[in-house]
Amino acid sequence: MNLPPKLNKSALWQKLTWVIDPVKYLETAARQCPDLYAADIIGFGGKFIIVNHPEAIQEILTSNRQKLFASSQDNALLKPLVGDRSVILLEGDPHRKRRKLLLPPFHGERMETYSQSIVELTNDVFGKLNPGEEFTARDLAQSISLQTILRVVYGLADSNRYQQLRGLISEMTEVFRSPLTSAFLFFPWLQQDWGAWSPWGNFVRVREAVDKIIYAEIAERRETNNLDGEDILSMLMSARDETGQPMSDGELRDELMSLMFAGHETTATAIAWALYWVHHLPKVKAKLLDEIASLGESPDLMTISQVPYLDAVCKETLRICPVAMLTFPRVVKQSMQLLDYDLEPGSVLMGNIYSVHQREDIYPQAKQFKPERFLERQFTSGEFVPFGGGARRCIGEALAKFELKLVVATVVANHQLSLASNRPERPRRRGVTLSPANGVKMMYRGKRTSRAIAKSNVAV
Repeated sequence: MNLPPKLNKSALWQKLTWVIDPVKYLETAARQCPDLYAADIIGFGGKFIIVNHPEAIQEILTSNRQKLFASSQDNALLKPLVGDRSVILLEGDPHRKRRKLLLPPFHGERMETYSQSIVELTNDVFGKLNPGEEFTARDLAQSISLQTILRVVYGLADSNRYQQLRGLISEMTEVFRSPLTSAFLFFPWLQQDWGAWSPWGNFVRVREAVDKIIYAEIAERRETNNLDGEDILSMLMSARDETGQPMSDGELRDELMSLMFAGHETTATAIAWALYWVHHLPKVKAKLLDEIASLGESPDLMTISQVPYLDAVCKETLRICPVAMLTFPRVVKQSMQLLDYDLEPGSVLMGNIYSVHQREDIYPQAKQFKPERFLERQFTSGEFVPFGGGARRCIGEALAKFELKLVVATVVANHQLSLASNRPERPRRRGVTLSPANGVKMMYRGKRTSRAIAKSNVAV
């Protein structure tokens, strides 16, 4: 049999490097095995196969589940964050049915209802800075994305619960901000509650406080039958499955936590990376300003989200600095071949988002930020994979891309910023994602004299 090659690195090196420095791991592995390889990393052993080849990735993402099954067992490390009833951890028909319930709020006309909140929050957060003040772009981006989620998903705005959740969720996410603390997710034996003073003990208590607020909100809405809002929680509470059954309180809680962590953390990271590249390359910022200015004063927000160069800048941000490193795992159900390699049942396949985005044969000068590449050609679903694909494609993709575009456009058009340091920003593990190692240190220079993006012409 022609089995996938193995890396010439020890199991210990692979496991530790994957947790501590995943970029080093993926780049070292791609140099040895450009197309695919058997990896020996935490939780998977030698049956875990990472795939870097675009055509093979496309095949993985589009194959039917009789051939490749999207198993949630290999994502069990997320259970402490999202619970075991989340769509992320469901399989088969239960996953398909839950996904069907969750998709509608993230598409079509719903985007218009969210646009005004995103722009207002962005101007409010950046407008509080003083000229000459230094700040961390990722912190401000997280403030915007978290408040967006609280309004859009939870339907909360400036209430006591809103303020409580805002503080608690921020505290929860900070637990996993570094590779060292991210190890709690990869090594379950570290998940020991030794009291509120211990890292995991503190996490457990904060999570319990968040749960208490979420369940109180759900209970209040059920008692008052207040389910007419435009927020996603109202829609989920009103939704019924194919048998006419509503979601339970526990299912609602787990989906809200999934949307919270998968939504605001990842979007905040993408926004921070985009602000870094736009201000690292003056020509990119100048082109963005010209494009936005061409739309006239107070342009329609939906129009802004569709202009080509802004779209290219955001896509290039997600290419060169993808937040997620790997696609959802697929388990081989029957013997098959992939790129002439023989795969045995039980093997676990993952598309390598980071490495396929760095392939020189697809993206020449891959380490350079070049938005024009997305204006010059279309990339296949195996070549550009920031949100995964197939039945496990990110549910919040439309909202994430929409928010990324509006925040970047609003900041560039309305606020003058500069990088606080000339040192290159590098990606580093943050939980199960990649984030700017230093958070992108910037300086606020002041508001622009002509505010191009402040109000929407869209009825909201």
